[in-house]
Amino acid sequence: MRIVVVVQARTASTRLPGKVLMPLAHRPLLHRMVERVLAARTPSEVVVATTVDPDDDAIVEIAKAAGVACVRGHSTDLLDRHYVAGVTCRADVVVKIPSDCPLVDPGVIDRVIGYYAAHADGADFVSNLHPPTYPDGNDVEVMPIGVLEAAWRDAIAPHEREHTTPFIWERPDRFRVHNVAWESGLDYSSTHRWTIDYAEDYQFLAAVYEALWSNTAPIFSLADVLSLLDARPDIASLNACHAGKGWYRDHLAALPVPAGGGGRT
Repeated sequence: MRIVVVVQARTASTRLPGKVLMPLAHRPLLHRMVERVLAARTPSEVVVATTVDPDDDAIVEIAKAAGVACVRGHSTDLLDRHYVAGVTCRADVVVKIPSDCPLVDPGVIDRVIGYYAAHADGADFVSNLHPPTYPDGNDVEVMPIGVLEAAWRDAIAPHEREHTTPFIWERPDRFRVHNVAWESGLDYSSTHRWTIDYAEDYQFLAAVYEALWSNTAPIFSLADVLSLLDARPDIASLNACHAGKGWYRDHLAALPVPAGGGGRT
């Protein structure tokens, strides 16, 4: 089973342009995130998927410096970009991780992929987002290339193209949708924001990296971050004003809950 992680990235982000280029521990944010994804044990390959916009030549250079391939495609049709990346890299399974998650835990990546591998015969889509429980910024979505192809072929609505996977997880009558909850039994998804859309998010991430990152120990864990925030509530407060924000969570909350849970297990 060839498992390819696709990290979507572009410089023209709407809320905070150029966020993936911002420095964390003397490297661009995207570079630091790719390091963390590469630390996961289960993927066969990691690839950055960016756009054909000349401004995103910088993304290609970051991917090269981080030691991963880069595939270029549509600027706003993320579904097309992920599918092209999956086909180009000969993926049997595509894992979607957005580039605004520079604290994503490699162990969480392995756990979600591991769940898919153990349930591949009965799962068309596995994520840790339905419902979310991990701190926001540990987003992992896994699907076989055939399911991604079906979405690529049939999805029409603009949000289905822009956000890659809604066509799948909005149709539990067609696709077998599974969820991996945080093993702690806690739900920090709306109270701990470890992603980046605002200047305050960058201040938070920079403070975490300053406290935890080192040349000898570059890959710190989710537990390390939680321990730091317990000890340093001043860091936790830096972006607390934006906790719970985001298109994905707002859109998911607005969806009707299918009878019997709709296959969201």
